[in-house]
Amino acid sequence: MYYAVNQVKAESDDNVRGEILEFDITHEGRIKLAKAWFCKSPLCPMCNWRKTMKRSIQTTKIVEEVIRQKPKARWLFLTLTVKNVFDGKALDKSLKVMAQGFNRLMKYKKVAQNMIGFMRSTEVTVNKKDGSYNQHMHVLLCVESKYFKGAENYLSQEDWTSLWQKAMKLDYVPVVHIEAVKNKKRNQKKEVTAIQAAVQETAKYSVKDSDYLTGNLVNDLEVVKDLEEGLYRKRMIAYGGLLKKVHKQLNLDDVEDGDLIRVDDEKLNEEEIAYSIVAQWNWILKNYFI
Repeated sequence: MYYAVNQVKAESDDNVRGEILEFDITHEGRIKLAKAWFCKSPLCPMCNWRKTMKRSIQTTKIVEEVIRQKPKARWLFLTLTVKNVFDGKALDKSLKVMAQGFNRLMKYKKVAQNMIGFMRSTEVTVNKKDGSYNQHMHVLLCVESKYFKGAENYLSQEDWTSLWQKAMKLDYVPVVHIEAVKNKKRNQKKEVTAIQAAVQETAKYSVKDSDYLTGNLVNDLEVVKDLEEGLYRKRMIAYGGLLKKVHKQLNLDDVEDGDLIRVDDEKLNEEEIAYSIVAQWNWILKNYFI
């Protein structure tokens, strides 16, 4: 029993807890989460942990299938930013405008002409110096190989910056970064490995709990209030083009509101299960008890 308790505890870190967890144990001693109760709040550390795992697994599957269908396609990693805001109302407005601006950006002729598909995720961080909120987008782009051939196809860093400024109708020059997913050795294994790094960056937490769980209760409550207002009913991850089609072809559920238990789609059959355990978190003793 001691072994099982410590194995269950290893399923979570200090900031990722579920009060009641049910695990299936295989005959070989492998532990698999079977039941849990998720709130799916954008600020819940445990739900965000599971969502990030699911995003990464799903996007890896999607990218691998896109590479199979479009082996000559190239990949880009794009970061889009706007000025920081200082309260929940401004954050709410900014995130809505960014989503609209991104849709306009993708429809511009010079962007759309070589676009195969994309994965877009939105991240919000808290500036510890002035308490402002930095909202930005990480975008994994899949483009035709001719994107790098000729001025009529290629978009420079300055081009992306100008187009994003136009799409957002900004009266200042925003910070934009674009880079190609490069590989020193051109083979499929290296290609997937390099893209996987971009997938991990794109699929990471939308909001880090370390930003709003600092130990300063008054400040933490204010940040949580702002983030709840700003993130309310926002889609933090989206797919477009071929990546969206492949998501549907693979019959993957909605990572924002889907199953957070079987994030890797693996389900044990009855013959594999030796027994099940239910673990409940004790907040005073800081451990699970079965």
